[in-house]
Amino acid sequence: MARWSKLQKSLMQLVSPDIDLRIHVTVYAMKSQYGTTGLPRYWITLGKEIIWDYPRQFVGQGSLAPGAAYPWPYATDISDISVLIREYIDTPREQLLEKTFTDDRWSLTDLLRAADRRIGVERLRALAETISNPAVQKILTLRLATGTVNNGLTTSLAVTQPCEVADLPLII
Repeated sequence: MARWSKLQKSLMQLVSPDIDLRIHVTVYAMKSQYGTTGLPRYWITLGKEIIWDYPRQFVGQGSLAPGAAYPWPYATDISDISVLIREYIDTPREQLLEKTFTDDRWSLTDLLRAADRRIGVERLRALAETISNPAVQKILTLRLATGTVNNGLTTSLAVTQPCEVADLPLII
C-alpha cells in the first residue's frame, strides 16, 4: 500500500482542480479451492461516471500481460500501469504533448494529459483537436468550459477498500 500512496500523492499534485477526477485502485480477494489470488483494479471517475476501467475494458482481449504464461487474473498489467503512471509523472512539462508513451496499451496517458494541471488552455485546445477518445473529450470539455485552467472544483484521488469477489460486477 505504501507504494501506491507515494504514487497517488505525486499524481494528485498533477491533476487539475478544474474537474472532479478520481483515480481509484484496489485489490479484490478471490478465494477458491486452489488458494487465494488478488484481482487488481484501476478505474478513473469523472464526477460519478466511470470513464476508464482496468481490467473491465481490457479483459476481453485475452491475456492482459503480453507474453504471459497464464491468462488473467493470474497475469495482469497492474505493475505496468503503475510504471506508466510514474513515467508520465516524471515527464517534463514541455515534453508532455510530444512524448510517445510506447508502453501505453490502455490509452491512459491521453486521460492524464487532459487532466494535467501543467497543460494550459492553448495546449488543451490543441489536444482536443487531435484526440477522439470520448473519455478524454469529456475531461477536455470540462477543463475548457470556463476558458480558464483552474475554476476551483474539487479534485482528489481515492483508494477504496477491498471487497469480496462476489461483490464485483460480472465481466464478460
